[in-house]
Amino acid sequence: MPSASESSLGDFEKSLEQLEEIVSKMEQGQLSLEQSLSAFEEGVKLTRSCQNSLKSAEQRVSQLIQEGERLTEKPLNNPNTP
Repeated sequence: MPSASESSLGDFEKSLEQLEEIVSKMEQGQLSLEQSLSAFEEGVKLTRSCQNSLKSAEQRVSQLIQEGERLTEKPLNNPNTP
């Protein structure tokens, strides 16, 4: 079973891949207006998800650095998890 950090990384990579696909489709210019709006909305959601994943990773790195020579990982209180 993957750890929470591995799962988060997988989610980030999956979201980024989906975002890249959306951008590629939109750049081709062959989507209808409605399809473009829908793709844009999905892209915004994916961008926010990626930003949250990056922020969480940054916090983990900061915690590790603050521990100095003792590199121990502390669980984060992630506001996105119940």
